[in-house]
Order: sequence, then C-alpha cells, then structure tokens
Amino acid sequence: MATIHFIQQGKGGVGKSMIAAFLVQALRHIGHPVLVIDADPVNATLAGFKEFNAVRLQIMKGDNIDARVFDEILELVMPLDAATHVVIDTGASSFVSFGGYLKENTVVQLFQEAGHRVFFHTIITGGQAITDTVYGLKVMAQDFASAPIVVWLNSYFGEIAMDGKVFEEFNIYKEHSHQFHAIISLPEKNPITFGRDLQDLLAKRMTFQAGITSSTFGIASKSRLKTYWTELLTLVEQAQLTSGFVPDPEPVPVQPVPAHQAAVEDEGLPHEAGVAEGNIDEGEAQEPSANEADEAAGGYEC
Repeated sequence: MATIHFIQQGKGGVGKSMIAAFLVQALRHIGHPVLVIDADPVNATLAGFKEFNAVRLQIMKGDNIDARVFDEILELVMPLDAATHVVIDTGASSFVSFGGYLKENTVVQLFQEAGHRVFFHTIITGGQAITDTVYGLKVMAQDFASAPIVVWLNSYFGEIAMDGKVFEEFNIYKEHSHQFHAIISLPEKNPITFGRDLQDLLAKRMTFQAGITSSTFGIASKSRLKTYWTELLTLVEQAQLTSGFVPDPEPVPVQPVPAHQAAVEDEGLPHEAGVAEGNIDEGEAQEPSANEADEAAGGYEC
C-alpha cells in the first residue's frame, strides 16, 4: 500500500516546507508517483510548485481552523497503491490542531490497518530555536508512538548542541531513539554561494531539475545546484524511505556525502523564512515552558 509522509514542526521558519519540497522531488526522481497535499493555512509553499500538482486543503473557516477539512486526506490516500508516496505539509500554526485531529480520529492506526506505511518527519535546528524544535519532536514522539520518525538536522542557525552535548546525547534521543527511522543531516554549505542559490530556487518555486536547466541561473549557480541535488538524493536513498520498514535497534544515521565537500567554513542551508515559509507570520504552536523544552533537549542534565 501507499507510504505517507507527514511533515510537521510546531516552530515556524525553520525549514519544514523546504524539507517537504526536497522530499517530493527526491521521491519522484527515484521513480515513485507522489501525491502532494498542502494543508498549510498561511504559507502554501508546495502548492506554489506547478510541477507538484499539489492538492490544496483550505482548512481555514474565517479566523478558525475547520478540522473536518482534514477528512479529505483519508479519502485521497486510502485508495492509493503500494508504489505511491504521499507528502503532507501542514503549517506551524496548525501543528496542535492537526495533531489533535490525527489522535482523536486515530488516523495513523486507520492507515496502518489498511496496509499503508506512515512516517512522521520533523526538523531540528541549532541556535535559538533548538529547544522549541526539540520540544516539537518530543510531542510528536509521545503522541504517535506507533509511527517511525525521520529527523532532519539543519545546522544553518548554529550547531545542534546544548551544553556540549550533540543531538544523539539529548534526552529526547535517549528516550525515543527506538522510534527514529533515520536521522538526516542536511549538507552544510556556504550561505553566500550555495545558500543564495537555494534561496533563489525556493523563492521562484522551482524544482532542482528546472533550476539546473533554466536560463534563470548562471553556470556556477547551476553547478552548485546540481552538486547539492546529487548529495540530497544520496541522503534520501540512504534513509531507506522507499523500502520495506523493519524497526532497527538504532536509527539510520545519514550524513552528507562526500564528506570533504561538506567541510566548509560557513555552515548550513539558507533560512527560508520569507522564502519557503513565506513572508507572512504564520504563527506557531503554543510555546513549551522553559523546563519542558530544556528537559527534552537534556540541556541541564548530565
């Protein structure tokens, strides 16, 4: 049956929709038909890519989210065959409401009982957003224990570490690593060259293939986009998202390759606030308390 990818994070502007766009392109390149569903009530990033033919769910009724609109996801996905992948992007502002809908209506269980595979994807960033993004992962892991999680690490905003501890030493990893299907470290690139090219690509809502062949980009930019695209494909293939899922004692660690190309002085991917996530302040899920966030990250425990 189909493979369903829920892309979620309660913290806005950290690269969620960028990851969703990358995943759609990689899965299609591998050879899978991909149904794209854009349920972001504010920044419909995926719907902006004409090649995606995304289904746009209008979940806002006035100023409120109409959770019944999410019922359409079940109708769209249930009949799909095994070769098809589904990528569903929801906004940070609907993180709580969509998670509540999935739990209340036992959506994950319904999909699994019908033979579909379900993955949750989330992104962890460094810098000031690290505790918020880790807390979002904690909520996801606790609420959906039966579904494997793919963790994407984006160090553009800073090193993903707290009190000298890397992600694999955080409490969230110690408590929930058995739920993590893969940990994907995004390639670290110079933001002035690679980063600017990626920003432009996302701002124009262009796929990698379109950008590489378009006259919009110069020779050097096309070369950098091709390099990044090649590395991204390798990461997705290593994450084993298209093969039969068998729980492993340890999640699949996926590092950018080749390693020497990632060893640049300036770290990270472009911040797509105002690009992949749009210019409008989409809002965020309710902020965790300082104690909750720090406990999840393990920032104050040895």
